[in-house]
Amino acid sequence: MTADDLHAVLQAALAPSSLRVQDDSHLHAGHAGASDGRHFSVQLTSSRFSGLSRVARHRLVYDSLGSLAAVGVHALAIVARAPGES
Repeated sequence: MTADDLHAVLQAALAPSSLRVQDDSHLHAGHAGASDGRHFSVQLTSSRFSGLSRVARHRLVYDSLGSLAAVGVHALAIVARAPGES
């Protein structure tokens, strides 16, 4: 699992106007669970998030990743915005 893999899936599923995926695994080396998968940060803006709560937005991101979320991802920090939000 790489940041590029996540980027490609999220780009195809959510058509974001902005998308940044960062592998933060190096920051978690030696922590419990770090060997179970990688740590990622995702920041994206998509019209698909308009009118959705923060929890619903996160669910949409996880649903978009499908089985990829369960394979090779230990932690995922998400910042999901609708257009016009800061």
